[in-house]
Amino acid sequence: MISPNPPSLPALREVISKYGLDANKALGQNFLLDEQLLDRIAAIPGPLHDQQVFEVGPGPGGLTRALLRAGAYVTVVERDSRCIPALEELSTYFPNRLTIIEDDALKINPNDYIEGNFHLLSNLPYNIGSALAVKWLSEEIWPPKWLSLSLMFQKEVAMRIVAKAATKPYGRLSILAGWRSNAKIAMNVHRSAFTPPPKIMSAVVHIVPKKAPDNIRHKTLENITALAFGQRRKMLRQSLKPIANITKALETVGISPTDRAEVITVEQYIELARYLDALSA
Repeated sequence: MISPNPPSLPALREVISKYGLDANKALGQNFLLDEQLLDRIAAIPGPLHDQQVFEVGPGPGGLTRALLRAGAYVTVVERDSRCIPALEELSTYFPNRLTIIEDDALKINPNDYIEGNFHLLSNLPYNIGSALAVKWLSEEIWPPKWLSLSLMFQKEVAMRIVAKAATKPYGRLSILAGWRSNAKIAMNVHRSAFTPPPKIMSAVVHIVPKKAPDNIRHKTLENITALAFGQRRKMLRQSLKPIANITKALETVGISPTDRAEVITVEQYIELARYLDALSA
């Protein structure tokens, strides 16, 4: 249940003005100020009362305060030093519930800062969103410590994450998200909701881990998809040619060597990776 704002909690626009937090284009910043929209995003994973949450790039703390209102214990990582005083002020309204890390999210591991399981929610900076998603989806230990990812992306990137085979957005990111997790678009967000408004639409993707397929190594699947989609216009027998005996391997698992990368389902890529791992065992 979402608790009301503390009486003295300032409006986000006041926070931005007080601390001079104009969005920094170089850091990919676009702030969300609509409190009701922020509360809806915070509700995507489900009830967060007394749950641990990790957030990247909180900026002036819009989503952070929504998470705190939902009763979560929140750890944020922010590389923009201008935002730290605003976040420290926010922490005074929610004593002992907000931990602030001043660092680059690409250089740290949330697992090092939170004990036990946690949810990860972020209005991701557009310039690092895909890299962070790949990082979190590529963890070797599975299931991961994160219980869910609820992440804001450019709409185009969001569509690539949830895409199915034989569709235009389908690619390596789709397979990375689909082979051991379930991903869906939880919410579309109009560009006008941001300050400043970006040129493109956005969407929140919600990802929940599932059991990883047996007898398959992440690096094998990664290698196959890198080769296949690196030359996606070529037939698989050509794009996967660096893999020994690939034509026989494809035929054995029921994939036509003349097919192209985008028509092969996640399940078929898994079967191919499993077969190749078995050969090298």
